[in-house]
Amino acid sequence: MQQRAILHQPNSFGTILKQWRDHRNISQLDLALSSQVSQRHISFLESGRAKPSQEMVLQLAKVLEIPLRHQNLMLSAAGFAPIHAETDLSAPEMKPVCKAIAFILQQQEPYPALVIDRYWNLLKTNQGAERLLNTFLDPNKLQDLFCIDGKINLMRVVFDPQGLRPFIANWEEVASHLLQRTYREANSSIESEQSALLFEELMSYPIASNLWKNLSHSAQHTLLLTMHLKKNNLNWQFFSTIATLGTPYDITLQEIRIECIFPANEETERDWRK
Repeated sequence: MQQRAILHQPNSFGTILKQWRDHRNISQLDLALSSQVSQRHISFLESGRAKPSQEMVLQLAKVLEIPLRHQNLMLSAAGFAPIHAETDLSAPEMKPVCKAIAFILQQQEPYPALVIDRYWNLLKTNQGAERLLNTFLDPNKLQDLFCIDGKINLMRVVFDPQGLRPFIANWEEVASHLLQRTYREANSSIESEQSALLFEELMSYPIASNLWKNLSHSAQHTLLLTMHLKKNNLNWQFFSTIATLGTPYDITLQEIRIECIFPANEETERDWRK
């Protein structure tokens, strides 16, 4: 396995198309059949001998399951204006979505729930999540050390020795999983520089690099990976579920994740409810 995420910087529509086709492991013929065009036309598009229409760009993007953010990049490379908006959650048109997210967070009480973006930046929390973080980290310390560009990055919170790391009893197990996940995300799409930079940052933390080199791929014998948190007389274990919004047409909404955290055993559930 590679030790570093690869940064791709495509500069033409044909290059982007070929990279996504290779990334999805789809042949020119299969892409042509699924897109209802000839293999010759796909070849001409990739070589630059043919220019796609806007409809063709979107059709190919649909077949290749390309995220909205990268569909905009494809459109721009083909000479068209981007069509997918990236709307801030505070915008008036986001009110119904924010109301739904707030409902989910409230229904998760008293257990923690967090809303994060694709780079693991914290966007919203419920009271349970605030209680969990504040149990182990001083709120001021959380803001001072981990808030960059107005957002707290949860990966930094887990990996930094001044964050949650000293309190995670199974840190190596959790960190290994998160490194693999961040690596996959950094390499799951073309031109994912920010995800790759996050992976590089995590690798710079003490022990993380050695942990990655010695990563074990042996089968796990537990049902779920849990995070085991210990502090003084507290001894808690949690697992999480992650939800996304269905059929979004906005970049922000497509990249939002809602992570709900649950007790992994009766002791944690009993203590938490107290």
